[in-house]
Amino acid sequence: MSVQATSPNAANVQFWNDVLVAQFERFRSLFVEASDIHSRGPLERAGLTPGMRVLDVGCGFGETTLQIAGLVGPGGFALGTDCCPPFLDVARADAHEAGLAQAEFEVADAQSRPFEPEFDLAFARFGTMFFQSPVAAMRNIRTALVPGGRLLMVVWAPLEDNPWLAFAKTVVQRHLPPPPDEAPTCGPGPFSMADPAVVTAILTSAGYTRVSFERTTATVRVGPSVDEALAFQLAIGPAAEIFRDAPDEAERKREVIEAELRGVLARHARPDGVWMQTSSWAVSALAP
Repeated sequence: MSVQATSPNAANVQFWNDVLVAQFERFRSLFVEASDIHSRGPLERAGLTPGMRVLDVGCGFGETTLQIAGLVGPGGFALGTDCCPPFLDVARADAHEAGLAQAEFEVADAQSRPFEPEFDLAFARFGTMFFQSPVAAMRNIRTALVPGGRLLMVVWAPLEDNPWLAFAKTVVQRHLPPPPDEAPTCGPGPFSMADPAVVTAILTSAGYTRVSFERTTATVRVGPSVDEALAFQLAIGPAAEIFRDAPDEAERKREVIEAELRGVLARHARPDGVWMQTSSWAVSALAP
């Protein structure tokens, strides 16, 4: 039985597989380039040593899983989980090419997949913001950790601190109605874990202790050209969600929307691409 059919996040899983997989495949290099800036430092400072066992939640194409596998060495183990099989096909191929036999991948929804307490660290790079029931999901992930194990997850800081996505949402909202079901603080979405108070409450309720936050703010390339940056904005993120939810009206107003987006992006263009500010939290917590 597929994860789509059995997952408590079934609607989100289906949407990712039906809609977002293709978009992330198209913009993989761009998104990974931006994401790596936010995850590489926290992972390098995570104290991973040879022989450790690490769970990578929502691993996508597996870049972080392979980084982890390199840090824990042949005597360690890195398990990457994701709900999108096409992502993991790429991850397995990359692991094989890199000779990292200690990296394995599994199609799974981390909210409901049964775990044994066998991992020293549970990591996620932008992979924990889409659970329908975040407390239940984080509690289930905690069951994968040995006593004293640690959670480390990278999540986006508030939208207003991420103008690379916020500006496009503002533009699109001027022309199209908002999606019918926005959930800025507790529901699934890229900014559902942006508020430290909300995240602390979620993790505390899920049984974690010593919750802490480390901020990363960086200017990243959001497109190799204005046209590609514009295409990215209408494929992935809050503006894309609004655009998809009103397809007929969006097409009627596409010309004016694209013109406004292009005007903003052009102001951030350099010879090597379009660069804008991003901001994230690296959230750390302990499993007692």
